[in-house]
Amino acid sequence: MGLTAFRGELAALAAALIWAIASIAFTKLGRRLSPMALNLSKGLISIGLILLTLGLSGSGLPAVSGSAVWLLGLSGAIGIGLGDTAYFASLNSIGARRGLLLESLAPPLTALLALVFLQERLSGAAWLGIGLTVGGVAWVIVERSPDLAIGHYRPLRGLAFGLIAALSQASGAVLSRAALSTTDISPLWGTLIRLVAGLLVLLLWLAWRPPQFVSVGKEVGQLRSPRFLGIVAATAFASTFLGIWLQQTALKFAPAGIAQSLLATSPLFVIPIAVALGDRASFRAVLGVLVAIAGIWLLFWRG
Repeated sequence: MGLTAFRGELAALAAALIWAIASIAFTKLGRRLSPMALNLSKGLISIGLILLTLGLSGSGLPAVSGSAVWLLGLSGAIGIGLGDTAYFASLNSIGARRGLLLESLAPPLTALLALVFLQERLSGAAWLGIGLTVGGVAWVIVERSPDLAIGHYRPLRGLAFGLIAALSQASGAVLSRAALSTTDISPLWGTLIRLVAGLLVLLLWLAWRPPQFVSVGKEVGQLRSPRFLGIVAATAFASTFLGIWLQQTALKFAPAGIAQSLLATSPLFVIPIAVALGDRASFRAVLGVLVAIAGIWLLFWRG
């Protein structure tokens, strides 16, 4: 069996690697841009890059049904618009460690939703692989993500938003899978539709809160600096343009639960990056990585 049989799984791992590298850049950019301003900026830049790519490749409008476009648009609105907003609200209420742990619920939720709505039945080996992968990632998160100081610790609010974020990510993945797996629409067009829908949700949210709209507008104004624009554009190209494109490729060619589990492995890739930057990996973190690798192996071997 060639590598093309695993192109969805490989695309998911590539996206996770890219997001791990981009997380370092996002940490630094977050000192100058709020999450909303950063989401808006990278979304706009990525949409421009996709339109440029489609234009240069001569790709015309895909001949797909309106239902597929609707599914992808809803996927972007829920997964990117609602999901990202709820995730950031969760982080602000309960901190990074607890927020990331709640986010690790997305892969099993995705598999369950795909089973119910798409009739995607996974083997016992695949379910075990999902469990080991998510468990290993959760172990690494607990080990390497200490909670930083939180202005107002609000556990119930953080729990609610964390669960909404995980369910939104799972729902968005299943909606994308439903559209991509049953049509000939390319992952790049799927990425464009999702990003536009997610961006519309952000703009509607800002329009509903005029003071925040003005504040975000001032922050986005920093992009007038060519150097800062270049940094944001490079990060958007990697994390959003390439990352979400690979995510959509994964959801087109791999079962939703398996794709989402592999997409959630970014924390594993952070460890060798941190070691390369002079950090030390504890035995517990390495053990978590090994457990997750065993799960990943099962997800490839399942067939």
